[in-house]
Amino acid sequence: MTKKSLVIFVMFATFSCSRAQVQPAENGLSQVNTPLTSEQTQLVYEKTKDFPNNTQLSIAVIENGEVTFVGIKRLNDTIQPIENRNKVFEIGSVSKVFTAVLLANFVMNGEIALNDSIQKFINFELNAGHDITLKELANHTSGLPRLPSNLNLFFTDPKNPYKNYDEEKLKHYLTEEMEVQQSPAPKFEYSNLGAGLLGYILAKCSNLTYNELLHKLIFSKYEMSSSTTNLEKINEELVKGLDRNGNETSNWDLNVLAGGGGILSTTEDLAKFAVAQFSVENEELVLAQQPTFSINDNMKIGLGWHIVKMNNDFNVLWHNGGTGGYTSSFGIDLERKNGIVILSNVSAFNEKMGNIDDLCFGLINILRVNK
Repeated sequence: MTKKSLVIFVMFATFSCSRAQVQPAENGLSQVNTPLTSEQTQLVYEKTKDFPNNTQLSIAVIENGEVTFVGIKRLNDTIQPIENRNKVFEIGSVSKVFTAVLLANFVMNGEIALNDSIQKFINFELNAGHDITLKELANHTSGLPRLPSNLNLFFTDPKNPYKNYDEEKLKHYLTEEMEVQQSPAPKFEYSNLGAGLLGYILAKCSNLTYNELLHKLIFSKYEMSSSTTNLEKINEELVKGLDRNGNETSNWDLNVLAGGGGILSTTEDLAKFAVAQFSVENEELVLAQQPTFSINDNMKIGLGWHIVKMNNDFNVLWHNGGTGGYTSSFGIDLERKNGIVILSNVSAFNEKMGNIDDLCFGLINILRVNK
């Protein structure tokens, strides 16, 4: 897969504002021992040297099912190692994978079917015009737009744009303003709204909150003890998000659309989730990995996961995420039991944020080549 074909999934479009000029950092990684190879270390430096001071990356490298953790921080204009495997970051749209796995749990338990209409689970009449299925919410073929029309980001707080979008506003959209793009054949259209709606529906089905449902079906099973959607449960472990200029910024509250991007987690927790993907006994994870729609020659989509065809002809399960203060990238090579998890406090609006995905895919390629 080439850089040109890479699709970046962030929570919304960039607002224009001034950008601070950042001089490349010194490479302090070459002077210390790290678990990385020299090739990996150089790639980490090259892809992080242009981020502002106080930028942190927390990286999990999974090779043949074994996990190694590496943390870095730009401090005093030098990229230095830091221990941050247990530090908490917003993971943004990587949350969509977890929402889809919740759906897979319900399917494996025989409680619902992927092709069930969402109207079946909502006690008010949708203004959709035709049926939308649960699978279509999970693989972005529902025809729903990226965001609901009654969430105008130019009239919200850019530092926390989803905070006031509650259940009442979602219900109003679904009954009064909902517009679904219809076409002769299914079409991929990435939708934060669709994933958020899926999380909302599944929570309603279970009579639990979205956060409680995550803990019941995923976080507890895979011992992800530091993962949550509740910012109040995070204390000194939280890494502060940075805006595009490197200043601390507020966290996001995704409210009723939490299923689209509301999870906070650590690389240690996400590495456990990654390793669990290699076991066929985890049937709900296996179901989520299966292709459900072909986007183009280089990418298919399962439930939540994007299945990316790499240049050297192997597939990677992948998703990334971006919020006002954070960027993440998560890739898994099932065949070789390799994977990369990157959490960072690089803003999705930083002009170099694509380096996080470049680093993720670059490290996966190195693992593959060096096998």
